[in-house]
Amino acid sequence: MPAPAAVIPTDELRAFIAAIFEKSGVAPDQAATMAEVMTWASVRGVDTHGTGLVPTYLRFLDRGVVNTAADVQVVSTTPAAAVVQADRAPGPVALTRAADLAVETARTTGIASVGVQRTIHTGAIGYYTHRIAEAGMIGIGFVAGMPNMGYTGVKGAAVATSPLSVAVPSAKHGIVLLDMATATIAMGRIKQHKASGTPLPEGAASTADGTPTTDPELAEMPLPLGGAKGSGMSLVFELLTSVLVGAPVLAQVHTGTGEGKKHRQNALLIAIDPAAYGDAAEFGEQVDATLDALKSLPTADGVDGIYFPGERSAGVAAERAAGVPVMPKVWAQLVEAAETLDVALPSTADGA
Repeated sequence: MPAPAAVIPTDELRAFIAAIFEKSGVAPDQAATMAEVMTWASVRGVDTHGTGLVPTYLRFLDRGVVNTAADVQVVSTTPAAAVVQADRAPGPVALTRAADLAVETARTTGIASVGVQRTIHTGAIGYYTHRIAEAGMIGIGFVAGMPNMGYTGVKGAAVATSPLSVAVPSAKHGIVLLDMATATIAMGRIKQHKASGTPLPEGAASTADGTPTTDPELAEMPLPLGGAKGSGMSLVFELLTSVLVGAPVLAQVHTGTGEGKKHRQNALLIAIDPAAYGDAAEFGEQVDATLDALKSLPTADGVDGIYFPGERSAGVAAERAAGVPVMPKVWAQLVEAAETLDVALPSTADGA
């Protein structure tokens, strides 16, 4: 892998990204939220949803895909459920609001769910469930969007690489964070293989018509994780998000009705207060006891350790505490955007 073009202190990177979005027409508070979510992802090593997502969002803004004047509204008909009508607001803005609303509501009701209707690329869904867990609650999240993945038995793209995330707080081990897509491989990883010219794993991707391939030049979409299991999960997530909040995606795309192929995503975030089920402190201790039991098991040959979900990315965050590396291609795109928008580059960019 090529050496990073720049290593930027976290605070400077966050401010730099926020300035780029603000100069692109995003309101200051929303630009700050977008920068926070993307910086969090890069700090934890998920650069495709961190700094790598900034150029994508700039294209969305340039093409008018994102509504910078979105009228975001919250609609609720019951004490423990609500819908954030995003009006095509940036995903990080809509989902951060949904996560905070879920936490606030769950403090009273014990459990709360908040749907998000018609937003744009949500970014790292793990950020929002992690945010819920930081408040001492269990966070669960689903996202569904445009079809870009195969479905068992279908020729071509049928469903989305819909992600699932679960975050559970503990007393001493930090936050257990599961963040996974229903695809075998991420689209960003396919692009990395194409750039490096290295073959893709067997059964990870396919051509546009759904024929499996290991050739990154021919690969057009990822295949579902576990075949029918992954494609089934993606379909269910569409039902739990898009259909539930009255903003179906798959049906409209495949039948050419409604909003059709216009980019959009929907989500559902759930907050569960352990105190509603018993002693919250004891719950955290029992989570630790479970993790300790797992990590004490004998390791298989050639394995360097036993890790719970989110532990490795937390380790990456610790390693990147002094600065976040930005890969050459992305750094060049950010520099170009900064020059166009008259945004000052971070003064301490190592290697810039």
